[in-house]
This record gives sequence, C-alpha cells and structure tokens, in this order.
Amino acid sequence: MHTATTQARQTTRIDNLRIGNTAIAMPIVQAALSGYSDWPMRVVARRLGAPYTLCEVMLDRFVVEVSKGGKARQYLHVTDEEHPVGGQLMGADPDDFAPATTRLVEAGFDVIDINFGCPVKKVLGRCRGGFHLSQPNVALEIVSRVRDAAPIDVPVTVKMRRGIDDDAESRDNFFEILDGAFDRGVAAITVHGRTVRQRYNGPSSWDFLRHVKQHAGERTILGSGDLFSAANCISMLEKTGVDGVTVARGAIGNPWVFAHAAALLRGEPLPAPPTLHAQREVIRTHFDLATGHYGSKRAGGLMRKFGIKYARMHPESVKVRDAFVAARTPEEWHAVLDRHYRDDLPGQHPPALPEAAETPGAEGCGPVVTDKAR
Repeated sequence: MHTATTQARQTTRIDNLRIGNTAIAMPIVQAALSGYSDWPMRVVARRLGAPYTLCEVMLDRFVVEVSKGGKARQYLHVTDEEHPVGGQLMGADPDDFAPATTRLVEAGFDVIDINFGCPVKKVLGRCRGGFHLSQPNVALEIVSRVRDAAPIDVPVTVKMRRGIDDDAESRDNFFEILDGAFDRGVAAITVHGRTVRQRYNGPSSWDFLRHVKQHAGERTILGSGDLFSAANCISMLEKTGVDGVTVARGAIGNPWVFAHAAALLRGEPLPAPPTLHAQREVIRTHFDLATGHYGSKRAGGLMRKFGIKYARMHPESVKVRDAFVAARTPEEWHAVLDRHYRDDLPGQHPPALPEAAETPGAEGCGPVVTDKAR
C-alpha cells in the first residue's frame, strides 16, 4: 500500500490537466465507477470540488438500444453543472461502438472514454473490457471507430490496465495498444497499475505508471489504483509524473477527497474531516438527488451502499453502517441521519486502505448498465 504525508508540504509545481481541448483544471478527477458514478454521485462530487467526473460504464449495445424513456433519463442524463463530464463505453464488437459514441455525444457527454480495463470474469468471458488487452488489433479498431464517430472537438480517451498479466506478451500488447491509440487520435489514456488477473487484489504498481509516463513523453497519461486518500493522490502525481489521477473507490462516500487534495496541492495541511452536520447535509442532498432521479422506492435501495461508505467518516462508523444497512424506507433513512448525525461532532477521515471485498466491480465495470439493464 502506498503512503503519503498529510502534513503541510512545500508546493510542487503540478500543472492543471487538459484532455484534448477540454480544460479540466485540477488534475485529480473522479473515475467511472460501475454501480456508483450515476448522476446523483457525479453532481455531489462536482459540487464538492471534483473538476471532472466519468459516468458509470455503459455497454455499447445498451446505449444504442435504450429507449428515450426512464432508462435513458437515468443513464444518459447530463446537466449543465456537470460539464465537463465523460461517458464510458464497453463492448466486444467494433461495429457497435460508433453508433454508441454518437448517442453519448447527443446526450451531452463532453468526452468519450473506452473501457479496456474491466477484470470481472463475466465481462472477460464476453470478450469485453480487459479482454481487449489480449487482442491489440481489435482494441485499436475499436479506438478508430470511436474516434471517427466522435466530432473532432469531442476528445476520446482510453482506460486500460497494465496488461492481462506480467508476461512479456502482455507487456508488448499493452504498449502496442497505448501507442496505437495515441496514433489514432486519443487525447489521453488512463492506466490502472494492476493487471487484469490481479482484479482488485494486491498493490497497484506505481513504478509501472512512472515507466509509462516516461515512455509517453508529452502525451497525456492519467494514473489509477490505490488512491484512497487525498494524500495518495498527491503522492501518485509526484512519484510517477503522470498528468492526472482518477479516484475510484476512494471517492465513494468521500466526495470531500477532491477539495482536500486541492488543499494539499496548494501546499496547505490536510483539512480536518467534515463535521457530522456537514456530512449530514451532503448525505441528505445525495439522497434527495437520488430520490428525484430514480423515485423514492428505488433510491432507498441504491443509497444503502452509499450510506455504508459515508459511515466510514463517522466516529461510530460500525454502528452507523449497520443502521444504514437496516434502513428500508425513506423515513428510516432520514431517521438514521436524525439520530446519528444530531450532534455536530468532529468527523474522521476514512481509512486509506483498499476495500476490494466490500466494493466489487466498482472501478469502471460491473453489472449495472449491462445486458440486465435492458
């Protein structure tokens, strides 16, 4: 696990991030999180300092076939306060990516991201996500289809892992895809420092990220993996030289991570964690946004998993987590807030540790916007 200081630090020059012609400002952004980075989560993150967010991954065929009814409003919903915002695509057949790209652009997404990183077994079995790292020709054909379909002013990006595994063939395939994607016009590539076979286990190789950035030169590389605190984000930027970092699981239930990272970038000490009243306000806002977006019945179930993560910032985290798990109605949800967040006590920073077992599939792939969504 990578560690970093949270004390005041000398300011190191770290440039703002650009993805093609899209200015992102602070180089610490929210990753695509399947089952999590829906419209309510993205809005909360933006309001609390995230300069750019990515929508949860969507299957190319789903994007094309979804109607203009409820599902379209839920998954293709973009609002003015989100811009810039990226939409992420995953699929198997290059032919399906062009029409899906057009649909995402029509929906209002500013950047189109291609998922070559998902390590979930079911996804790999259907020749999607990380499977493409084993077939550079198909991967690069997908990149070409997306780049050709997107308007010239809409950047295309790629998310990939460091390879299927660590053998020589996987390494060669990785760099063939990386270089080929840039040659075909992608604006930036995000690299997760684990292999596909690692899934979410073991450390992310920041040494590999540093090597990739040295290889890429002036081309834009973002790093991913083991970013569970604001200090981790600064440490990755400084130790690897990447142009930006994407916070995935570390942003679930901690949308304050972006403002805290911004403070560290300015050379200030790590801000105190939000008090319980500040947490209560954000959690209630998140719940209200989800209710308006999905309806009260569905929002209650969806917000339970967020409540579990928000609870980590409460000094009685286990008790509060269990209370959120037990909540079944909006009334019970608000009762948890009224009871456990009544006094404005100091909060606590969540543990800067990986939680793969608690958050399966929550890094750019998973079962939410896939075949079942249709």
